[in-house]
Amino acid sequence: MKTNKFCQSCGMPIKKDPQQGGTNKDGTKNLTYCSYCYQNGDFTFKGTAKDMQHFCKEKMVEQGSSKFMAWLFTRNIPRLERWKNS
Repeated sequence: MKTNKFCQSCGMPIKKDPQQGGTNKDGTKNLTYCSYCYQNGDFTFKGTAKDMQHFCKEKMVEQGSSKFMAWLFTRNIPRLERWKNS
């Protein structure tokens, strides 16, 4: 299985994920997506890449990041594996 340093849905570093990755339908670990984005073989967030950017920016600001840093860390979301072909 390919290991990514960042979730390919939201861009969060996998090492910051308390579960260290999402889960597949059969319960095995999925290292492509974080546990916030991918559980039991399904995506938890159903919007578009732009919606995901907005959601992540809001969460980062809520947790104390500046708006600039939130923008900086979320600007590449549309280029992540999940959103590339959307």
